[in-house]
Amino acid sequence: MQGADAAQAFRNSLDLAQHAERWGYKRYWLAEHHNMTGIASAATSVVIGHIAGGTSTIRVGSGGVMLPNHSPLVIAEQFGTLAALYPNRIDLGLGRAPGTDMRTARALRRDLATNAYNFPQAVRELQTLFAPAEPGQGIQAVPGAGLRVPLWILGSSIFGAQLAAAYGLPFAFASHFAPDALSQALDIYRADFQPSEQLQAPYTVAGVGLYAADTSTEAYRILTSTQQQFTNLHRGLPGPVQPPIDDIESYWSAREKPSVEHMLQYAMVGTPDSVRQQLTTFIKATNVDELILTGQIYDHSARLRAFEIAADIRNSLGD
Repeated sequence: MQGADAAQAFRNSLDLAQHAERWGYKRYWLAEHHNMTGIASAATSVVIGHIAGGTSTIRVGSGGVMLPNHSPLVIAEQFGTLAALYPNRIDLGLGRAPGTDMRTARALRRDLATNAYNFPQAVRELQTLFAPAEPGQGIQAVPGAGLRVPLWILGSSIFGAQLAAAYGLPFAFASHFAPDALSQALDIYRADFQPSEQLQAPYTVAGVGLYAADTSTEAYRILTSTQQQFTNLHRGLPGPVQPPIDDIESYWSAREKPSVEHMLQYAMVGTPDSVRQQLTTFIKATNVDELILTGQIYDHSARLRAFEIAADIRNSLGD
Protein backbone atom coordinates (compact mmCIF):
# COMPACT_ATOMS: atom_id res chain seq x y z
CA MET A 1 0.00 0.00 0.00
CA GLN A 2 1.03 3.62 -0.40
CA GLY A 3 3.64 4.57 2.19
CA ALA A 4 4.68 0.99 2.99
CA ASP A 5 7.44 -1.25 1.65
CA ALA A 6 7.63 -4.93 0.73
CA ALA A 7 8.78 -5.92 4.21
CA GLN A 8 5.63 -4.40 5.71
CA ALA A 9 3.50 -6.15 3.11
CA PHE A 10 5.04 -9.49 4.06
CA ARG A 11 4.41 -8.83 7.76
CA ASN A 12 0.80 -7.86 7.09
CA SER A 13 0.26 -10.92 4.89
CA LEU A 14 1.56 -13.25 7.58
CA ASP A 15 -0.56 -11.55 10.22
CA LEU A 16 -3.66 -11.96 8.07
CA ALA A 17 -2.80 -15.63 7.44
CA GLN A 18 -2.38 -16.26 11.16
CA HIS A 19 -5.75 -14.66 11.87
CA ALA A 20 -7.33 -16.59 9.00
CA GLU A 21 -6.01 -19.84 10.44
CA ARG A 22 -7.57 -19.06 13.82
CA TRP A 23 -10.83 -18.06 12.17
CA GLY A 24 -11.09 -21.39 10.33
CA TYR A 25 -10.17 -20.45 6.77
CA LYS A 26 -9.15 -23.41 4.63
CA ARG A 27 -6.50 -21.87 2.35
CA TYR A 28 -4.32 -18.82 1.92
CA TRP A 29 -3.15 -18.23 -1.64
CA LEU A 30 -0.72 -15.74 -3.14
CA ALA A 31 -0.57 -14.63 -6.76
CA GLU A 32 2.45 -14.18 -9.02
CA HIS A 33 2.85 -10.65 -10.37
CA HIS A 34 5.88 -8.87 -11.80
CA ASN A 35 6.90 -5.24 -12.24
CA MET A 36 3.93 -4.05 -10.16
CA THR A 37 4.82 -1.62 -7.42
CA GLY A 38 1.69 -2.46 -5.44
CA ILE A 39 2.23 -6.24 -5.26
CA ALA A 40 5.23 -7.93 -3.60
CA SER A 41 4.65 -11.61 -4.46
CA ALA A 42 6.86 -11.88 -7.56
CA ALA A 43 8.91 -14.64 -5.89
CA THR A 44 5.71 -16.52 -5.14
CA SER A 45 7.19 -19.74 -3.75
CA VAL A 46 9.42 -17.77 -1.38
CA VAL A 47 6.45 -15.85 0.04
CA ILE A 48 4.46 -19.08 0.34
CA GLY A 49 7.29 -20.48 2.45
CA HIS A 50 7.20 -17.37 4.62
CA ILE A 51 3.45 -17.77 5.22
CA ALA A 52 3.58 -21.54 5.72
CA GLY A 53 6.45 -21.19 8.17
CA GLY A 54 4.46 -18.76 10.30
CA THR A 55 1.30 -20.88 10.40
CA SER A 56 0.64 -24.49 11.32
CA THR A 57 -2.56 -25.89 9.79
CA ILE A 58 -3.94 -23.68 7.03
CA ARG A 59 -3.13 -24.74 3.45
CA VAL A 60 -0.90 -22.24 1.64
CA GLY A 61 -0.48 -22.01 -2.09
CA SER A 62 -0.40 -20.09 -5.31
CA GLY A 63 -3.34 -18.36 -6.84
CA GLY A 64 -1.49 -18.73 -9.01
CA VAL A 65 1.92 -19.42 -10.45
CA MET A 66 1.98 -18.25 -14.09
CA LEU A 67 3.46 -21.44 -15.48
CA PRO A 68 4.55 -20.11 -18.90
CA ASN A 69 6.98 -17.83 -17.06
CA HIS A 70 8.88 -20.86 -15.75
CA SER A 71 10.29 -24.27 -16.54
CA PRO A 72 7.98 -26.99 -15.15
CA LEU A 73 11.02 -28.61 -13.53
CA VAL A 74 11.86 -25.44 -11.61
CA ILE A 75 8.29 -25.16 -10.32
CA ALA A 76 8.25 -28.86 -9.40
CA GLU A 77 11.47 -28.41 -7.42
CA GLN A 78 10.22 -25.25 -5.68
CA PHE A 79 6.86 -26.69 -4.70
CA GLY A 80 8.35 -30.08 -3.97
CA THR A 81 10.63 -28.32 -1.50
CA LEU A 82 7.64 -26.54 0.04
CA ALA A 83 5.69 -29.80 0.25
CA ALA A 84 8.63 -31.52 1.95
CA LEU A 85 8.89 -28.69 4.48
CA TYR A 86 5.12 -28.39 5.07
CA PRO A 87 3.53 -31.79 4.30
CA ASN A 88 -0.10 -31.82 3.15
CA ARG A 89 -0.33 -28.03 3.32
CA ILE A 90 0.80 -26.81 -0.12
CA ASP A 91 -1.43 -26.08 -3.14
CA LEU A 92 -0.17 -25.27 -6.63
CA GLY A 93 -2.61 -23.16 -8.61
CA LEU A 94 -1.55 -22.60 -12.21
CA GLY A 95 -2.37 -19.89 -14.72
CA ARG A 96 -1.18 -19.12 -18.24
CA ALA A 97 -1.35 -15.30 -18.17
CA PRO A 98 1.94 -13.43 -17.73
CA GLY A 99 0.96 -11.68 -14.50
CA THR A 100 2.54 -8.51 -15.84
CA ASP A 101 2.90 -6.28 -18.90
CA MET A 102 4.16 -7.66 -22.20
CA ARG A 103 7.60 -6.06 -21.98
CA THR A 104 8.21 -7.63 -18.57
CA ALA A 105 6.78 -10.94 -19.81
CA ARG A 106 9.40 -10.96 -22.55
CA ALA A 107 12.11 -10.36 -19.96
CA LEU A 108 10.77 -13.31 -17.97
CA ARG A 109 10.07 -15.76 -20.80
CA ARG A 110 12.01 -14.61 -23.85
CA ASP A 111 9.51 -16.52 -26.04
CA LEU A 112 5.92 -15.46 -25.37
CA ALA A 113 4.08 -17.37 -28.10
CA THR A 114 5.69 -20.78 -27.64
CA ASN A 115 5.45 -20.79 -23.86
CA ALA A 116 1.77 -19.78 -23.78
CA TYR A 117 0.91 -22.32 -26.48
CA ASN A 118 2.64 -25.08 -24.50
CA PHE A 119 0.72 -24.47 -21.26
CA PRO A 120 -1.28 -27.76 -21.41
CA GLN A 121 1.91 -29.71 -22.08
CA ALA A 122 3.67 -27.92 -19.21
CA VAL A 123 0.86 -28.93 -16.83
CA ARG A 124 1.30 -32.55 -17.94
CA GLU A 125 5.03 -32.28 -17.29
CA LEU A 126 4.34 -31.06 -13.77
CA GLN A 127 2.01 -33.99 -13.11
CA THR A 128 4.73 -36.37 -14.26
CA LEU A 129 7.38 -34.68 -12.12
CA PHE A 130 5.21 -34.94 -9.00
CA ALA A 131 4.41 -38.61 -9.63
CA PRO A 132 6.67 -41.34 -8.21
CA ALA A 133 9.85 -41.61 -10.27
CA GLU A 134 9.95 -44.50 -12.74
CA PRO A 135 12.97 -46.82 -12.96
CA GLY A 136 15.54 -45.24 -15.23
CA GLN A 137 13.79 -41.88 -15.30
CA GLY A 138 16.48 -39.46 -16.41
CA ILE A 139 15.12 -36.22 -14.96
CA GLN A 140 13.53 -36.02 -11.52
CA ALA A 141 12.34 -33.20 -9.31
CA VAL A 142 14.34 -33.55 -6.09
CA PRO A 143 12.45 -32.96 -3.89
CA GLY A 144 9.14 -33.28 -5.70
CA ALA A 145 8.94 -36.76 -7.18
CA GLY A 146 6.26 -38.79 -5.44
CA LEU A 147 4.87 -35.89 -3.42
CA ARG A 148 1.83 -35.41 -5.67
CA VAL A 149 1.38 -31.72 -4.86
CA PRO A 150 -2.27 -30.98 -5.76
CA LEU A 151 -2.61 -28.94 -8.94
CA TRP A 152 -5.37 -26.43 -9.66
CA ILE A 153 -6.17 -24.69 -12.92
CA LEU A 154 -6.92 -21.00 -12.53
CA GLY A 155 -8.53 -18.98 -15.27
CA SER A 156 -10.67 -16.08 -16.38
CA SER A 157 -11.85 -17.61 -19.67
CA ILE A 158 -13.30 -20.74 -21.21
CA PHE A 159 -9.84 -22.14 -21.98
CA GLY A 160 -9.03 -22.78 -18.33
CA ALA A 161 -12.36 -24.51 -17.78
CA GLN A 162 -11.79 -26.80 -20.74
CA LEU A 163 -8.27 -27.69 -19.66
CA ALA A 164 -9.24 -28.35 -16.04
CA ALA A 165 -12.11 -30.57 -17.19
CA ALA A 166 -9.95 -32.54 -19.62
CA TYR A 167 -7.20 -33.10 -17.04
CA GLY A 168 -9.55 -33.82 -14.14
CA LEU A 169 -8.27 -30.96 -11.98
CA PRO A 170 -10.09 -28.51 -9.70
CA PHE A 171 -10.96 -25.22 -11.38
CA ALA A 172 -10.88 -21.72 -9.91
CA PHE A 173 -12.37 -18.79 -11.84
CA ALA A 174 -11.13 -15.22 -11.37
CA SER A 175 -14.56 -13.62 -11.19
CA HIS A 176 -13.33 -11.05 -8.68
CA PHE A 177 -11.93 -9.05 -11.61
CA ALA A 178 -13.10 -10.89 -14.77
CA PRO A 179 -16.78 -11.67 -14.27
CA ASP A 180 -18.06 -12.11 -17.83
CA ALA A 181 -17.47 -15.82 -18.52
CA LEU A 182 -18.11 -17.14 -15.00
CA SER A 183 -21.35 -19.03 -15.62
CA GLN A 184 -20.30 -20.38 -19.02
CA ALA A 185 -16.93 -21.53 -17.72
CA LEU A 186 -18.46 -23.35 -14.75
CA ASP A 187 -21.04 -25.04 -17.00
CA ILE A 188 -18.40 -26.22 -19.48
CA TYR A 189 -16.12 -27.49 -16.74
CA ARG A 190 -18.87 -29.48 -15.03
CA ALA A 191 -20.24 -30.92 -18.28
CA ASP A 192 -16.88 -31.96 -19.71
CA PHE A 193 -15.10 -33.08 -16.53
CA GLN A 194 -13.07 -36.29 -16.81
CA PRO A 195 -12.17 -38.04 -13.52
CA SER A 196 -8.48 -38.31 -12.73
CA GLU A 197 -6.21 -39.82 -10.11
CA GLN A 198 -6.25 -36.48 -8.27
CA LEU A 199 -9.99 -35.74 -8.51
CA GLN A 200 -13.01 -37.95 -9.11
CA ALA A 201 -15.71 -35.27 -9.49
CA PRO A 202 -15.76 -31.59 -10.51
CA TYR A 203 -14.59 -29.12 -7.90
CA THR A 204 -15.17 -25.41 -8.45
CA VAL A 205 -13.96 -22.20 -6.86
CA ALA A 206 -14.85 -18.60 -7.69
CA GLY A 207 -13.28 -15.34 -6.60
CA VAL A 208 -15.20 -12.47 -5.03
CA GLY A 209 -14.09 -9.18 -3.55
CA LEU A 210 -14.65 -8.66 0.15
CA TYR A 211 -15.33 -5.19 1.59
CA ALA A 212 -17.21 -5.85 4.80
CA ALA A 213 -17.35 -3.46 7.74
CA ASP A 214 -19.53 -2.74 10.75
CA THR A 215 -21.27 0.12 8.93
CA SER A 216 -22.30 0.49 5.32
CA THR A 217 -20.57 3.87 5.11
CA GLU A 218 -17.23 2.38 6.15
CA ALA A 219 -17.63 -0.60 3.81
CA TYR A 220 -18.16 1.58 0.77
CA ARG A 221 -15.34 3.85 1.86
CA ILE A 222 -12.77 1.02 2.07
CA LEU A 223 -13.95 -0.14 -1.36
CA THR A 224 -12.72 3.15 -2.86
CA SER A 225 -9.11 1.99 -2.54
CA THR A 226 -9.82 -0.83 -5.00
CA GLN A 227 -11.92 1.42 -7.20
CA GLN A 228 -9.00 3.83 -7.43
CA GLN A 229 -6.62 0.98 -8.21
CA PHE A 230 -8.75 -0.37 -11.07
CA THR A 231 -9.27 3.14 -12.40
CA ASN A 232 -5.51 3.65 -12.38
CA LEU A 233 -5.03 0.38 -14.28
CA HIS A 234 -7.37 1.70 -16.97
CA ARG A 235 -5.18 4.78 -17.14
CA GLY A 236 -2.04 2.69 -17.46
CA LEU A 237 -0.86 3.85 -14.04
CA PRO A 238 -0.56 0.79 -11.77
CA GLY A 239 0.75 1.42 -8.28
CA PRO A 240 0.31 0.77 -4.56
CA VAL A 241 -3.10 0.56 -2.93
CA GLN A 242 -4.28 4.10 -2.24
CA PRO A 243 -5.92 5.40 0.96
CA PRO A 244 -9.72 5.41 0.81
CA ILE A 245 -11.47 8.61 -0.18
CA ASP A 246 -14.88 10.04 0.68
CA ASP A 247 -16.03 10.75 -2.88
CA ILE A 248 -15.08 8.25 -5.59
CA GLU A 249 -17.17 10.17 -8.10
CA SER A 250 -14.59 12.93 -8.04
CA TYR A 251 -11.84 10.45 -8.88
CA TRP A 252 -13.04 8.53 -11.92
CA SER A 253 -14.51 9.86 -15.14
CA ALA A 254 -17.97 9.10 -16.52
CA ARG A 255 -16.32 6.76 -19.03
CA GLU A 256 -14.15 4.96 -16.48
CA LYS A 257 -16.88 4.37 -13.89
CA PRO A 258 -19.01 1.75 -15.73
CA SER A 259 -15.94 -0.23 -16.77
CA VAL A 260 -14.57 -0.40 -13.22
CA GLU A 261 -17.98 -1.19 -11.75
CA HIS A 262 -18.41 -4.00 -14.26
CA MET A 263 -15.07 -5.56 -13.31
CA LEU A 264 -16.03 -5.33 -9.64
CA GLN A 265 -19.60 -6.59 -9.99
CA TYR A 266 -18.81 -9.51 -7.68
CA ALA A 267 -17.52 -7.31 -4.88
CA MET A 268 -19.37 -8.06 -1.65
CA VAL A 269 -19.78 -4.70 0.06
CA GLY A 270 -21.62 -3.68 3.22
CA THR A 271 -22.46 -4.63 6.76
CA PRO A 272 -22.26 -8.23 8.04
CA ASP A 273 -25.96 -8.84 7.29
CA SER A 274 -25.69 -7.35 3.82
CA VAL A 275 -22.54 -9.28 2.92
CA ARG A 276 -24.12 -12.48 4.24
CA GLN A 277 -27.04 -11.99 1.86
CA GLN A 278 -24.75 -11.18 -1.08
CA LEU A 279 -22.56 -14.23 -0.47
CA THR A 280 -25.60 -16.49 -0.08
CA THR A 281 -27.02 -15.23 -3.37
CA PHE A 282 -23.71 -15.75 -5.16
CA ILE A 283 -23.26 -19.29 -3.83
CA LYS A 284 -26.80 -20.27 -4.83
CA ALA A 285 -26.33 -18.80 -8.31
CA THR A 286 -22.98 -20.50 -8.98
CA ASN A 287 -23.13 -23.61 -6.77
CA VAL A 288 -19.37 -23.39 -6.27
CA ASP A 289 -17.61 -25.58 -3.73
CA GLU A 290 -15.37 -22.81 -2.37
CA LEU A 291 -14.96 -19.06 -2.53
CA ILE A 292 -11.72 -17.14 -2.89
CA LEU A 293 -12.05 -13.91 -0.93
CA THR A 294 -9.81 -11.02 -1.86
CA GLY A 295 -9.84 -7.48 -0.53
CA GLN A 296 -7.38 -4.74 -1.49
CA ILE A 297 -8.06 -2.74 1.64
CA TYR A 298 -5.64 0.03 2.60
CA ASP A 299 -5.84 -0.13 6.38
CA HIS A 300 -4.62 -3.45 7.78
CA SER A 301 -6.99 -3.41 10.74
CA ALA A 302 -9.93 -2.79 8.41
CA ARG A 303 -8.78 -5.69 6.24
CA LEU A 304 -8.61 -7.98 9.25
CA ARG A 305 -12.09 -6.93 10.30
CA ALA A 306 -13.48 -7.67 6.84
CA PHE A 307 -12.10 -11.21 6.88
CA GLU A 308 -13.27 -11.73 10.45
CA ILE A 309 -16.79 -10.78 9.39
CA ALA A 310 -16.60 -13.24 6.49
CA ALA A 311 -15.43 -15.99 8.86
CA ASP A 312 -18.41 -15.33 11.13
CA ILE A 313 -20.70 -15.54 8.10
CA ARG A 314 -19.12 -18.83 7.03
CA ASN A 315 -19.60 -20.27 10.49
CA SER A 316 -23.23 -19.21 10.53
CA LEU A 317 -23.87 -20.73 7.10
CA GLY A 318 -21.84 -23.89 7.68
CA ASP A 319 -19.44 -25.48 5.16
